[in-house]
Amino acid sequence: MTASLRSRANVFAALALERAAERRDDDAWLTACRAGAGARYIALNPDGRGLARADRGGLRHLGEAERLAHWPDDPVVFLGATGEANYFAIAAAQPRGNEVSAALDARWIDLRAAGLGLPAFDAGLFAYARALLFWQTRVRFCGACGHSTTLVSAGHKALCTNTDCGIEHFPRTDPAIIVIVGWRDACLLGRQPGWPEGRWSTLAGFVEPGESLEDAVRREVFEEAGVVVEESDYHSSQPWPFPASLMLGFVARASDPAIRVGAELAEARWFEVDDIVRGLADRTLVLPPPLSVSHRLIEHWLRETGGLELSALMHDEPWLKPKAD
Repeated sequence: MTASLRSRANVFAALALERAAERRDDDAWLTACRAGAGARYIALNPDGRGLARADRGGLRHLGEAERLAHWPDDPVVFLGATGEANYFAIAAAQPRGNEVSAALDARWIDLRAAGLGLPAFDAGLFAYARALLFWQTRVRFCGACGHSTTLVSAGHKALCTNTDCGIEHFPRTDPAIIVIVGWRDACLLGRQPGWPEGRWSTLAGFVEPGESLEDAVRREVFEEAGVVVEESDYHSSQPWPFPASLMLGFVARASDPAIRVGAELAEARWFEVDDIVRGLADRTLVLPPPLSVSHRLIEHWLRETGGLELSALMHDEPWLKPKAD
């Protein structure tokens, strides 16, 4: 399987949307899109929750008439288009957002719930809108001179209003690596301080300035677990707007199994296939849910190393311990 296909399997990454970046400054075209029958709006509250259908079958897509009826003056940004629709996001103000949910047969849900419960397109659209609207709340003033900014390019660029400055600000994305490290027939997992007993995950960290992705893998694994990585290969990527990250998944190989836990982890250890099978069976092991690319990395390693499917081993409630006899 190619990396592009693996990425599409990640939550929030299956967004078949033409972003039409070259049309963002075409006001006449955007106006026509909003007035047309294909206009679709999704509403987000200031806390980042999105308006979904009451049955959670998808986001609640609003037409122009519904937008005018409920959020006529709230900011709107262009997201992109498909063959039949043009999508926009509404930065819905409180408290009207709560008042209209019943009228629209809808409910407000957070992004994590959307990632696990909504169709892939809607989950990706929600993640895209949330990241863009969050960035807009953080760029109201110019970081260079302190003057106010104004949003242009259909909400995808902030322009400093100080004519002596005039800096253009663009949405920020913070790259982070996340990696499953293997040594012989075992994989390396870690536990953060404060996590519930039995919860383990892959190692991750932000990419630093002037650092390649491979160098970030080596540095993070050594900093967190004291394990030396000799090789790493790209697996897949996942938008992670909590609030503005891009997770870049890797599969790596260690040159030595020695572990020296750093300050960021409470514990790190090597898990063989049987350890994972037994731990999931008796519910003493908690692995990341399918929401995270970490789940996909463990899934990949288990399939490649043990010929097993993680989905066949996971429980609906994997954090529950077995009941006493």
